[in-house]
Amino acid sequence: MAYKINESCIGCGACQATCPVEAIASGAPYKIDENVCIECGACAQGCPVGAIEK
Repeated sequence: MAYKINESCIGCGACQATCPVEAIASGAPYKIDENVCIECGACAQGCPVGAIEK
């Protein structure tokens, strides 16, 4: 199951910058493409507000 970005997202782009497969699209909140996500967790580790969960 891919990671998801919840409504706590502040739109800073930290997750997008850390994703090695470019699975995250800008938005409010940002969105993770579950078909591209490799579930590495880099986005969750890079999120300053803990808005990314599995």
